[in-house]
Amino acid sequence: MNTKSSALNEGKALPLLTNIAYGSGDMACNVVYGMATSLITMFYTDYVGVAAASVAVIMLWSRIFDGFSDVVMGFIVSHTKSKWGQARCWVLWMAIPYGIGGILLFTVPQTNASIQFWYIFLTYNLATTVFYTMLNVPYGTLAALMTRDAHARDMLSVFRMGLSPIGRILSVVLTMPLVKLFGDNQLAWIKTMSIWAVIAAVLIIFCFSQCKETVHVEAKVKEKISIWKNLKGLLTNIYFWAVLLLCAVQASYNTVIGTVMPYYCKYILGNDTWMYSALYFLETVILIVGILLCPLLRRRFSKRSLGIAGAAIAVIAQILFLIQPLNFGWLVMVTVIRALGTVPLNAFLMSFMCEVIEYGQWKNHFRQESLVYSGTCVGFKFGMGIIGAVVGFMMQAAGFISSTTGSAVQPQSALNMIQNLAVWAPVVLWVIGGVILLLYRLEKRYSSIMHDLTEREARGEL
Repeated sequence: MNTKSSALNEGKALPLLTNIAYGSGDMACNVVYGMATSLITMFYTDYVGVAAASVAVIMLWSRIFDGFSDVVMGFIVSHTKSKWGQARCWVLWMAIPYGIGGILLFTVPQTNASIQFWYIFLTYNLATTVFYTMLNVPYGTLAALMTRDAHARDMLSVFRMGLSPIGRILSVVLTMPLVKLFGDNQLAWIKTMSIWAVIAAVLIIFCFSQCKETVHVEAKVKEKISIWKNLKGLLTNIYFWAVLLLCAVQASYNTVIGTVMPYYCKYILGNDTWMYSALYFLETVILIVGILLCPLLRRRFSKRSLGIAGAAIAVIAQILFLIQPLNFGWLVMVTVIRALGTVPLNAFLMSFMCEVIEYGQWKNHFRQESLVYSGTCVGFKFGMGIIGAVVGFMMQAAGFISSTTGSAVQPQSALNMIQNLAVWAPVVLWVIGGVILLLYRLEKRYSSIMHDLTEREARGEL
């Protein structure tokens, strides 16, 4: 009986290059997806002239399809067999299509509103519901197939979430300066996105080349696990729901900041060239440095405790925002404090997810790597879609005016809405995140669960 997966993976650190390569995969995802969840709304309203409510409807509908696609892809990955393994092969296969999907987001035809609506709906779903899902679900599943050692998984999570923001720096921070440089029109956006697509493809191929699937659980269940039994096992896993909600909080926060702050800098602070890029760059750099330092804090504190403290810090930062909301220097300070608060959840979210996988095997006697990851991805997608839709609907209700030149004068009601969203939406989200972490108890049980699993697999059982 082969027990390599449970015994030989314990206590073995993965090579530095492997950790970097794995993190590069999410960096690539965020090069494209960062655009699709932040500046894309401003592109549609201020460069194509699409109404904010129309963008909101598209994002809301898209998330309905997206949640379904994640679960479907989870089942597909769980039944995939190739010479490169179960999940790794999809990382290679989707490198080029993913970049192409990103470019198509910005090639909206200058025609009537109906054609534009359906073009955006189709390309947005192709890029985010189809191509992103076919890349990201296998990519996330890959971590659970590379090692079962808790520390090694923590490090994969740290490198993933530490390098992931670099992708957003490239796409979000540098996009507006490049758009201005290339002509400040729709073609300029297409040129810029093409650059990001090439970079993403190269990073994805690098990830594929260095990350290997080494977890092969030889113990077998005595019966074939049906779709319904798989779903029941997933949906009755209480910690799955906790991590799904944490994913939704993180995604919703990133969407709020990425969607609202460009409008805030443009219409409240009066600068759409460098202020948002500077704030985003600052927050992202602090996030990266903080995530890479998290393993030091992890030696003394639990992931849960660090996450709770971080949520409290993020809420305090937003309250400070209220003191001088029109002072850019004050906003810089608020951004620094808030970024420090977001570090722990970003650093360890993937590690929480891997704990859920092992807990599911311990509880149900079968493994669900791809299904757990795809299920939690629903949290990411719904967080981004629902918040993106809510922002669009609220701005439209407040009287926001779209244009093809980005020079519309907004009514005071729209300006008030932008400011309120920038201040209060993150507060609500981080309060929710803190409460979920207070209720999360799996981390304390993880060592004993892994001990039980090791003994079971030595007997040929799951």
